[in-house]
Amino acid sequence: MDRRGWKKEFKNRFSAREDELKGLFYELYHSNKKAYDQFVEMMYRTYTERPEALKKTDREREADPDWYKGHTLTGMLMYVNAFAENLEGVRKKLDYIEDCGVNYLQLMPLMESPEGRSDGGYAVSDFRKVQPELGTVEDLERLTEDCHKRGIVVCLDFVMNHTSEDHEWAKRARAGEKEYRDRYFFYDSWEIPNAYEQTVPQVFPTTAPGNFSWCEEAGKVVMTTFYPYQWDLNYANPVVFQDMTDHMLFLCNHGVDVIRLDAVPYIWKALGTTCRNLKQVHTLVRMMRIVCEVVCPGTLLLGEVVMEPSKVVPYFGTVEKPECHLLYNVTTMATVWHTVATRDVRLLKHQLSQVFSLPKQYTFLNYLRCHDDIGWGLDYDFLKMFGQEEAPHKKYLNDYLTGKWPGSLSRGELYNDDPRLKDARLCGTTASLCGVEAALEIKDAAALDEAVTKDRMLHAFMFSLSGIPVLYSGDEIGQLNDNSYHKDPLKKEDSRYLHRGDMDWEKAEKRQDLKQPEGQIFHAITEMERIRTLHPAFDAAADTWLIDIENEHVLGIGRYYQGEQILGIFNFSSKDEVIWLRDPKEYEDLMTKEKKIYWKFTLKPGDFLWLGHKF
Repeated sequence: MDRRGWKKEFKNRFSAREDELKGLFYELYHSNKKAYDQFVEMMYRTYTERPEALKKTDREREADPDWYKGHTLTGMLMYVNAFAENLEGVRKKLDYIEDCGVNYLQLMPLMESPEGRSDGGYAVSDFRKVQPELGTVEDLERLTEDCHKRGIVVCLDFVMNHTSEDHEWAKRARAGEKEYRDRYFFYDSWEIPNAYEQTVPQVFPTTAPGNFSWCEEAGKVVMTTFYPYQWDLNYANPVVFQDMTDHMLFLCNHGVDVIRLDAVPYIWKALGTTCRNLKQVHTLVRMMRIVCEVVCPGTLLLGEVVMEPSKVVPYFGTVEKPECHLLYNVTTMATVWHTVATRDVRLLKHQLSQVFSLPKQYTFLNYLRCHDDIGWGLDYDFLKMFGQEEAPHKKYLNDYLTGKWPGSLSRGELYNDDPRLKDARLCGTTASLCGVEAALEIKDAAALDEAVTKDRMLHAFMFSLSGIPVLYSGDEIGQLNDNSYHKDPLKKEDSRYLHRGDMDWEKAEKRQDLKQPEGQIFHAITEMERIRTLHPAFDAAADTWLIDIENEHVLGIGRYYQGEQILGIFNFSSKDEVIWLRDPKEYEDLMTKEKKIYWKFTLKPGDFLWLGHKF
């Protein structure tokens, strides 16, 4: 491999990391020098193809490697078609996105996928073409360029565990080409697949049971962990790793700043294991991190690891050998909705104590809702200390948040209900789960006020955590469930479409009207964003702790940095709660600007306070 013609910048970055990259590649791929050389050549080619404007950003971010930390980024997650029909529509709505205080835009999957067999865009048939109705790769590049001019970071899903059965590789595999069959998992009989099934859990036991499907055209069994039309890729084949990394870098070179690694724990398979979180997965992710540091160091990797905390945190890697830059704070999200339903903060305090004890270098994306369902991956060993058993507790949570429990105004729906396991997940928008939808239906002004207050409080909680807060598009105006999905033959079997409705632009027009719930929620969220940006105690480098309020319904979070202390007090109760602070002094209410001595005060149901004090 002739390196004499390499550009100095690439050569310097590569040389600093070559020993580790080569060692990891050789370990995983049995010292395959030819494959390694081809992989490195791919890296250099993609570096040379990278536009100079993006290389300039790379250099700026290399000089400030913590650029994405701090307390200045606020994200918004959206489906392009639901938000503004297509990429050009999103580009035309950038003024609105800025009005929302958003400078981190996460676009859901938009690469080409077959209609009706796409799992919401997660069955990609071409990693280099945008879904035609959403636009073109050129439209994506124009959008990222305009975002960058406005200081907006762009995140995009990279579906790396599988391809669509309509992908060229899959078509050629079905036709019998060995080179392409080797990119997947094909078996002549059910013997080996059945052996896998003994240890591999099912992702969708009711809608897509099992981990394998029969391919009639090939006359073979193929591994399909998620849905039968999503064929798992075999990363034990170095060609798969090279080509998929090449596809990822293609997106980076079109202006994507953050690559969301979809379903990353699943990408390495081994018989006799769960095929989840295997050691080789971390080797692959570490190599992808090194590749980005060489080719496009302004790029961040966001790992989609929707599992219990002990499985999530390892995807940060170590301080010396990092893997993902960002991870989802998934367990906290689920625990928040547990707390809404139970009005008991003890589990949430337990969960946050674990998060607060992690190194400050670790950066989470914090969110209340996303495109997916809420899974009840809670700490049931902890809950057992309070007499809560897993199955009946999950049933209570689902009953409460679907409005079946007496007195509940939540309006969620179950997802993937499995009567055999007595398990189900939950869907719904933040506003509808908080009771806004039901309160409007029954025309109860007091209930509506309480629901809007709860919605505001949950967002304030999210903004109180270190990391990057991410809004689900529509939550900024209290968008309600989209019950019309029941009438759509392509959506009606998937209740996640309940909260994936089209952006309600009529509601968005009310965002400045403080007499309407849309305006009340929008004003509160944008004011919180402004406050968070201004106050150093919200910085990721701040010390964080739980305040001992001695009230099972009230959560207290303390933050301190650069001579400033901020207390966040959150009342999850359905009634007024009297709060006592052990360290009374003058605080400023950051939302109202009122200053006074706080030591004993009353917080109404679902309300919060942000109290600031400068030393």
